[in-house]
Amino acid sequence: MSRLSLRSLLLLVALAHGQTALAAEGERLYAPCASCHGVQAEGNQTLQAPALAGLSADYLSRQLEHFKAGRRGSDPADNIAAPMRAMAATLKDEQAVKAVATYLASMPLPAITPSLSGNINQGSRLYQAKCGACHGGKAEGNPAMNTPRLRQQHDSYLQRQVVHFRQGARGSDPTDRYGKQMKMMAASVNDAELLDVLAYISSLDKP
Repeated sequence: MSRLSLRSLLLLVALAHGQTALAAEGERLYAPCASCHGVQAEGNQTLQAPALAGLSADYLSRQLEHFKAGRRGSDPADNIAAPMRAMAATLKDEQAVKAVATYLASMPLPAITPSLSGNINQGSRLYQAKCGACHGGKAEGNPAMNTPRLRQQHDSYLQRQVVHFRQGARGSDPTDRYGKQMKMMAASVNDAELLDVLAYISSLDKP
């Protein structure tokens, strides 16, 4: 093995070890969150807490930082998210935020039972026309576009977020660049169309 190859191998091992240690610290820091979001970060529809497992670490980090900075969860209309500001504040620094996000991103995607109904075929057309370019053709998310995965998420949570974007309860902070984009897109669907889009996204989870 060449010196360069050995160096590359050692670097990969060190990076893997670092990610493992980071995820282990994230698991410890996540423990208080499990009462709402579930031990497996599968979310809790009764508590209106979203699934977090398997979301990208970058997206999760950004949302935690938004909560810490008051960019999210400050609007009175978004009172459900308000407690997240206090929870995010317990993460003392960027490293702690990264640890939790790394741990959650490493978890297996949850199985979600839909709670809303709509026209899947119509939803497919609407989704591809309005959402797919950013969130992916199969709602898998797109890190290059800084967009989260939408599938395998509670449909009632997604519905609430679109309404909040539309009403300005989320995405109105001038420093929330990606939220501002979503706010414009949320205004392009009415309530009936949104149900169809959500029905399509939920259908993607079926084998």
